[in-house]
Amino acid sequence: MYRQVLEPIAGSLWLSALVALLPLATIFVMLAVLRVKAHWAALAGLAAALLVAIVGYGMPAKLALLSASQGAAFGLFPIMWIVIAAIWIYQLTVSSGRFEDLRSAFGLISDDHRIQVLVIAFCFGALLEALAGFGAPLAITGVMLVALGLRPGRAAASVLVANTAPVAFGAIATPIITAGLLTKIPYSHVGAYVGRQTPLLALFVPLVLLLIADGRRGVRQAWPAAAVCGLSFALAQFVASNYISVELTDIIASLFSLAALVLVLRVWQPKGGAGTAGEYLTAAAADGPELDGGPGGLGGGPASGPQRPSGPVSTLVGSATPAVTGTAAPPSNAGGVAQRVLVPVSPGRVMMALLPYLVIVVAFTITKAITPVSDYLVRTAHAFPWPGLNGHILTPKGKVSTSTVFSFPWLTTPGTLLFICGLIVTALYRIAPATAARELAGTVYRLRWAIVTVVSVLAFAYVMNQSGQTSTIGTWIAGAGAAFAFLSPILGWLGTAVTGSDTSSNALFANLQQVAAAKAGLNPTLLVAANASGGVVGKMISPQNLTIVATAVGLTHQEGILFRRVIKWSLALLLALCVLAYLQSTVLAGILP
Repeated sequence: MYRQVLEPIAGSLWLSALVALLPLATIFVMLAVLRVKAHWAALAGLAAALLVAIVGYGMPAKLALLSASQGAAFGLFPIMWIVIAAIWIYQLTVSSGRFEDLRSAFGLISDDHRIQVLVIAFCFGALLEALAGFGAPLAITGVMLVALGLRPGRAAASVLVANTAPVAFGAIATPIITAGLLTKIPYSHVGAYVGRQTPLLALFVPLVLLLIADGRRGVRQAWPAAAVCGLSFALAQFVASNYISVELTDIIASLFSLAALVLVLRVWQPKGGAGTAGEYLTAAAADGPELDGGPGGLGGGPASGPQRPSGPVSTLVGSATPAVTGTAAPPSNAGGVAQRVLVPVSPGRVMMALLPYLVIVVAFTITKAITPVSDYLVRTAHAFPWPGLNGHILTPKGKVSTSTVFSFPWLTTPGTLLFICGLIVTALYRIAPATAARELAGTVYRLRWAIVTVVSVLAFAYVMNQSGQTSTIGTWIAGAGAAFAFLSPILGWLGTAVTGSDTSSNALFANLQQVAAAKAGLNPTLLVAANASGGVVGKMISPQNLTIVATAVGLTHQEGILFRRVIKWSLALLLALCVLAYLQSTVLAGILP
């Protein structure tokens, strides 16, 4: 039997918190400073977490290892199962030859790569986040942007930053529902508060995407599109979360934003970007990850001119790179730069190209938004106590921890739903079963290092949680009193950075936010909502999400570079949320529900 202790180091909370931060520091330093591969950084973080748990917190080694095994199992299912299924569906579109038609379909909206980033990474990515979440949007939109011609580094940074504003309401508002269930605050009330925080991110994220895609020039030339995209999403997210449905918030916001952007593009197109998207596919092979985009790198600054590729583009993204089919004209060589010009395709071919994603939308809408169906599927889930661990861990208050029960929603997890969608797509595309199976096996093989990374990170997170390290850090930060309103989003940011999931972050810290708010005389609902909102900007620096994106776009083992490029956006958006939460606890309290 092990009882969690908040102050195991010399009876000092702050000293214990500093020790508890060592595993986190290990991962981030190895990624950002030492530039080691993500799976080694994750394994080192796991080793540090086990060491702190056993030596610093006095957790029995057997229980610490069993905690790691439970986290590893969660990393395999449902997390990596979702990613494997999502990328497999993409591979099916490639093997069927339909992906070039999809490129052309998005080209019908605009052949400007900056607009395509807004359409795919922000709008379409938000729709996928609303329906699936848990890494699926990152994997799908990442490979789509690369295949459409965006450089792999820019594509990776774009989808990481874009996957912020929709996260709190992702997977049919699972993070917010989790926070509500744990705190006993009606989740619709929590969602209404979040709906008055995350729209602020939506206003600015499209502008950040333009910086990533084309530097300051992109902002100058395409800012009206970003403004329409962000403003429409923010407005719809606010209205839907407060007055329509928390569960359907992101579905409504993503579709409304996409419709608004398409309407604007019918009467206006930005200068300087038409026809340039194809240049980035052939230029990508010439650029190393650090050179992806010239002096501004992944994070912005004027894009450098395309360079002549030094090798086959397919080596960057492996077999994920679609072959050129009849929907793309042969490469030309204007000015020494190879380009592709998309040729319009028939509406029928466009529909067939969009078919996998239409199947996904229909499947997730039926299973998540239709109550009788979702209720039936929920009953198919199984939960069982983790052998040797359940009943052996007590909370600081001496109660038996419930975190040692493993949930196995084999049918309702997005991974299984995506797999079923893949089977439907296989049938509709008339792909031979042997070909589909070969693509699935190939996807698992290509993701082998991502699997190691994600499994290690989740094992690391479970050891920190069940040993009490996470609670120590959270309690230490909560000691700030009234100033905790400013610091509150940091807890959510930290939780999501560690686990890769806003749902997990809320599971970790929602109760702590509620208790700390009561002690400090603050609004508990505000701080629980701030936890969910802060978590959304931590997702882009989570090691598991960095690995998912890096693997999807063909930048395997370059997670450290991605981390250094997106951390500034994560911190900037986090600061904005911290200021907003503090103002909402004081002078802006009147804007809350």
